[in-house]
Amino acid sequence: MASQGLFSAAKSMKSVKLKFRIPYYTEWGQSLLVCGSEPTLGSWNVKKGLLLSPVHQDDQLIWTATISVPCQFSCGYRYYVVDDAKNVLRWEMGNERRLSIPHLLSEGHTLELRDLWQTGADALLFRSAFKDVIFCKNSTFNIDRPEAILHDELVQQGSILVLFKICCPNVQEGTSVYVIGSSTKLGNWKVQDGLKLHYTVGSTRELSVNSSKSQSQYIFLSDGMLREMPWRGCGVSVAMFSVRSEDDIGVGEFLDLKLLVDWAVESGFHLVQLLPINDTSVHRMWWDSYPYSSLSVFALHPLYLRVQALSKNLPEDVKSEIRNAKERLDGKDVDYEATMATKLSIAKKVFMQEKDLILNSSSFHKFFSENELEKLVSKDALHYDTICFHYYIQFHLHLQLSEAAEYARAKGVVLKGDLPIGVDRNSVDTWVYPTLFRMNTSTGAPPDYFAKNGQNWGFPTYNWEEMSKDNYGWWRARLTQMGKYFTAYRIDHILGFFRIWELPDHAMTGLIGKFRPSIPLSQEELEREGIWDFDRLTRPYVRKEFLQENFGDSWILIAANFFKEYLDRYEFKEECNTEKKIAAKVHSCAEKSLLPESEDKIRCDLFDLLKNIVLIRDPEHDKSFYPRFNLEDTSSFRDLDDHSKNVLKRLYYDYYFHRQDKLWRQNALKTLPALLNSSDMLACGEDLGLIPACVHPVMQELGLIGLRIQRMPSEPDLEFGIPSQYSYMTVCAPSCHDCSTLRAWWEEDEERRHRFFKSVIGSDDLPPSQCVPELAHLIIRQHIESPSMWAIFPLQDLLALKEEYMTRPATEETINDPTNPKHYWRYRVHVTMESLIKDKELKTTIKDLIQGSGRSYPHIGEAERQLSQETAALALGKQ
Repeated sequence: MASQGLFSAAKSMKSVKLKFRIPYYTEWGQSLLVCGSEPTLGSWNVKKGLLLSPVHQDDQLIWTATISVPCQFSCGYRYYVVDDAKNVLRWEMGNERRLSIPHLLSEGHTLELRDLWQTGADALLFRSAFKDVIFCKNSTFNIDRPEAILHDELVQQGSILVLFKICCPNVQEGTSVYVIGSSTKLGNWKVQDGLKLHYTVGSTRELSVNSSKSQSQYIFLSDGMLREMPWRGCGVSVAMFSVRSEDDIGVGEFLDLKLLVDWAVESGFHLVQLLPINDTSVHRMWWDSYPYSSLSVFALHPLYLRVQALSKNLPEDVKSEIRNAKERLDGKDVDYEATMATKLSIAKKVFMQEKDLILNSSSFHKFFSENELEKLVSKDALHYDTICFHYYIQFHLHLQLSEAAEYARAKGVVLKGDLPIGVDRNSVDTWVYPTLFRMNTSTGAPPDYFAKNGQNWGFPTYNWEEMSKDNYGWWRARLTQMGKYFTAYRIDHILGFFRIWELPDHAMTGLIGKFRPSIPLSQEELEREGIWDFDRLTRPYVRKEFLQENFGDSWILIAANFFKEYLDRYEFKEECNTEKKIAAKVHSCAEKSLLPESEDKIRCDLFDLLKNIVLIRDPEHDKSFYPRFNLEDTSSFRDLDDHSKNVLKRLYYDYYFHRQDKLWRQNALKTLPALLNSSDMLACGEDLGLIPACVHPVMQELGLIGLRIQRMPSEPDLEFGIPSQYSYMTVCAPSCHDCSTLRAWWEEDEERRHRFFKSVIGSDDLPPSQCVPELAHLIIRQHIESPSMWAIFPLQDLLALKEEYMTRPATEETINDPTNPKHYWRYRVHVTMESLIKDKELKTTIKDLIQGSGRSYPHIGEAERQLSQETAALALGKQ
């Protein structure tokens, strides 16, 4: 027995050589490292990972490392790019790699892992939108263990055994995958004689190996994703509140999504996109119609509740109230306040009737425990019954949205949500997690937006340093919650994860801000350039003639109330030296009838004078400065000497366009992966506006799909985007909720209409004054035929394909007016989903466009599927 134990111990000590090999180009000072789950590879501590060594091989830079491991070794591993101190600069996206040493390897054998770097794009098809919805299979494939495919043993000393590996999540049943090559073993380029795998192989691979007479080798050749024609799909976008059905009460409801999904499938769409659906009931008035300022990022909006579905035993008086409410609230637009009050009133009556039955049910207890609601209130609390009503509402909202989400999955339709960049200053999240937010500041849109609109949306900024302490737990919880309902999501204002435009708390407009994080201009740096008079550059530059120009004969009155003389200029008094102070004092003067003009005009003119500065002093660091956005537009700048102008212009462009790129890239590579790795939803990023150079490379690296709106091209030299030139990793559309619809945009500007008709349509003819169905068809077709992964169209733009739906004025179809921070979000589609489902003509028009473009579309029936394949094949042949 003793000798047998010694023999077993000796056998367990036997090892094989494990060789990592991956081609990857790095920058100077960077290295590749492999880190994994076992101590040999650092136990997921990158600092203890295995560094690889580089060697040039033809035109490639190959990184390799070899270690000895036990014969029964298995682990997970991933490649990282690190600096000299082993700080992580970037890492592979997607799931970790898995390795198990094949049983047939014995002492002295070598296993070589020939890997390719996994990008974010490689992992896209394994996101839930594809694997659980679009590519979801009812049956499974029989896949043998790798060892079963190969020989049971290495045939002779010095032979090399190769395992070919490739990812192909979209493999169809009844198909096979072969590797073919120039050797006899691989069929001499004949498929019928090739090596049968589990999936179809794409472009040519080359494999050359040098066998050793002394040792046998075993190679895992991993070639990443199958190289095939990229999958492309189509979708429809609509705000939840905009949907109209025969059953809703004044607003679209979660259960209406089932009708929308049916229409989408029958029209050839694989995706339905919504605006945010979280509760926004902060002010208890119509201001709360703004869907991007949530009361809670975890609570659903009661507005979308179907009260008829709360119980199967509704009292007759409640049924009558519902019928009356449906008729009363069935208006052209959403009446936010009346609809909310009505739904909550009806729900309260049903709750009082059935609260014990619901609150004691097993399904409610499961919902309660999953959301950890016991942390907020106990049964002994004074307002327990009142709070239970909100539990009850959230429970039913969860049930109804879950029902719609499951219905969409079963129909092969991706339900895409929207992740707002901000939360309301008075939200539950800022109350429960105060350290995660910087409440003394507020943020808004990018500075180029403020330069046009001058508005401040007032969101608190994130304290990324604090959030990182628990690996961004709040974000991970938020995405996990979204993942219960959605299989894809849109990241609103993705630039916020690189940097955010931050304003002081006393600001009411948005130009006097700075980027966070960013590298400021130091006092020492400015002094080296000959800039010395910091008081002159950072204080509002107000001269007597400015007051006279702005306020005319009343300038003396304004000066007496708001300013004090300072040398040859004027300074704001202490009680009105911020925008909020100015607004308060102007309002007070208006109430006393002391203003010569309207309150709004006086306030705006004083704001302009307050912002007449060149540099902003950092309130946290007295010797750090930020160039004021669009500083060349200020009279303060124009009155400087030429040397100062030239220096400040140069530093301005460096600050806004070059200086921050590395910092912002590092920030995004810390924050965004926390989102992407916290769920398996497909992620898209809204990357419109002033885009730093670092943004698109990071998005590409992380596998984030960008947004392309034709009238907002990312190319600075284009007025209109060219859909045929969009990259694959994009979502394209002619419009979105933040701009006018295709019809309204077409009617807005006659000269622009002519330019578009000539440059995009390619016609010198006089364009129609309205976006007629033929024109809408042409523009939509351009987008559907684009290389973009997704073409997603606002429902309003699709309705423009048929004259019957163009009776409503185009301007009434716009969801949002971004120039107005108090815009009323209330647009409702003027036709019910039931009517659209019955409209075979519109569905056929849309589906013909999709099928003719080669894009994928949901499966309906076998006969229709075959016809669609033939149509798509003809279209591809023509292309």
